[in-house]
Amino acid sequence: MRHCFLVILGLLLTGPSASRAQAPPASSAALLSPAELAAAGRACALAHQRQTTDAQAVATASVRHRQKMDRYDVTWYKLDLALENNSRDISGSVRLRVRVGAQALDSLAFELYQAPVGAPAGTATLLLDSVVVAGRRAPGVLRQGHDATAALPQPAPAGAVLEARIYYHGTAPNGRSAAIGNAFNTATSYKMGGVTYPYNVTWSLSEPFSAHEWFPCKQVLTDKADSAAVSVTTTLPNKVGSNGVLRRTVLLPNNKVRYEWATRYPIDYYLISVAVAPYIEYVSYAHPAGGPAVPIVNYMYNQAALSYYQNELDRLPGFIENYSKLFGNYYFADEKYGLSLAPIGGGMEHQTMTTQDGLDFTLTAHELFHQWFGDNVTCASWEDIWLNEAFASYGEYLSLQAFLPANARGWMDAAQGFAHDNSTGSVRVPDTTSVGRIFSYNLTYKKGAAVVHLLRYLCHDDARFYRVLRTYQSQYRGRTARTADLQRLFEAELGQSLTYFFQQWYRGEGFPTFAVRWNQAGSSLALQVAETASVPASTPFFQTEVDYLLTFQDGSTRTIRLNQTQANQNFSLAVSGPVASIDVDPDGWLPDLPSTVQRDAALVVPPVSTALLVFPSPSHDQLTISNLPAASAAAEVIDATGRVVLRSPLPATALSTQALAPGLYYLRVFGAGGEVLGQAKFTRE
Repeated sequence: MRHCFLVILGLLLTGPSASRAQAPPASSAALLSPAELAAAGRACALAHQRQTTDAQAVATASVRHRQKMDRYDVTWYKLDLALENNSRDISGSVRLRVRVGAQALDSLAFELYQAPVGAPAGTATLLLDSVVVAGRRAPGVLRQGHDATAALPQPAPAGAVLEARIYYHGTAPNGRSAAIGNAFNTATSYKMGGVTYPYNVTWSLSEPFSAHEWFPCKQVLTDKADSAAVSVTTTLPNKVGSNGVLRRTVLLPNNKVRYEWATRYPIDYYLISVAVAPYIEYVSYAHPAGGPAVPIVNYMYNQAALSYYQNELDRLPGFIENYSKLFGNYYFADEKYGLSLAPIGGGMEHQTMTTQDGLDFTLTAHELFHQWFGDNVTCASWEDIWLNEAFASYGEYLSLQAFLPANARGWMDAAQGFAHDNSTGSVRVPDTTSVGRIFSYNLTYKKGAAVVHLLRYLCHDDARFYRVLRTYQSQYRGRTARTADLQRLFEAELGQSLTYFFQQWYRGEGFPTFAVRWNQAGSSLALQVAETASVPASTPFFQTEVDYLLTFQDGSTRTIRLNQTQANQNFSLAVSGPVASIDVDPDGWLPDLPSTVQRDAALVVPPVSTALLVFPSPSHDQLTISNLPAASAAAEVIDATGRVVLRSPLPATALSTQALAPGLYYLRVFGAGGEVLGQAKFTRE
């Protein structure tokens, strides 16, 4: 979400600006230290934790009620509400159009907030006035807590399309059950630049389980509505920001006005939104290469707020164009993107119109990237919320790489540092009823982003990384997805199983540490690497590739990548000169804990093995070794994950590869004593 709410890793503070300006070039931005990045992010995380403490387990529908709701598929929501910018009072109706499942339906189950039994008089609650189906009033409505069931005037057959209009009124609760504060809230002021200004504004924020606190709905992630409409009647000069396109503005008697919004794209329940205030509008356009222009419609508090945030607002076209280039064109281009200001303590990625309490570089980049990861493709379970939040967090990093590259490495170092603060947790969410655990800043956002970065490293090629994610966006467009779906796409691209990777980094806990001993004799360099896992009971070993930076005495450098396939492993390689030092993971790809490196004169340096000449490559059924050492006794073939897939005696210069699947492999040839005599890399078609 970060909703990003807490995503605020405010890298840059934007000062007042009285006129439209382009985003400043990278060279004009002050470089922030990793410590400054960490401090900003940590302050935001603490604020988020404070706001979720009151409601750590708030799943709403009972299991039985969920089963009743699963008997139909939502196709359309139409909210028609009366709202003001100074109250949590709500009145109106919601039309719920559904398609009946495989069994006939005699009742319609949905969710709507109801104050607890025994609550004092005047406690905020939402009252059901009536439920009308096909012009006939439901003969009865049963309410048990937040679960509501309306009896249908007559059963609806399997496959039928049914439309119910639910009339209700009341006051939304002040329960702080949403990821940031209330599901529906109002405020009398906002802060900007450390100064508080009087201002009335009302807004919604439904993630993860709080949409029912302001409108009747079905809170099931996998049941996206095919489309939605939001009409709000309010008092002038209020404006209303919501999803999709503003189809019509209707002036009404008594200084009232109705704003009619609609979206024709699939939308999850928690992404439906409203924001009500006397906003002013600021419009710009993005022009992605090969795609339609994207209108960017921003609702700002007033001219002072527009001037203050204008430089950051003017970054949005470039952000959209960059994300479109990498992940596919913005999917809601024929509607809009934009944001509505509200003092929510961060941001929330409402579809096509984010709600934010302000603008800074990373918050704005994060919320926008959710339109791809979270809105277009939504996680199918809160267990997999990293598919939304980790990727949106990584969007911050990608935007820094594109526009403020000097800050990108510091951002990633800080993210990995936050992840290390929760060494015993997993990216996977084991308790999907806990709001605090779902939106763990350190695990869901920061460790998740570090895992995305590691997936990019695993691809060996940015083109492959982006190709997988473009496929993910197109294949699951307008739908929901699980981690297993993403895993299958990466496996198809890389031609190998990644079960080990997701077991370690998604389900597992902790991080690896590498202790490196090295020595050199002539042109032979030996490394002995001992890996230790910080939470061995969960993840005893991390199989991973690791980069090592060799710095030579003449000042030149060379980076080598070695595959750590066991906890204690020896490597030997040829070098061109005396080595002065070795650094582990110099570019910060791995979220590993600090490593140690020392030269050990007692470490035996074996002679460097011969680089074998093999052909053909790609091979089919047989691989020939043209310079096979005379003492060769056996061959071993290792796949790209480090797994030994073939061991064979080697009496001749040819090796049968018929049993190997297509992919990249490494060949090692051993002598009778087990010593490595030669090695080579080849591919099998």
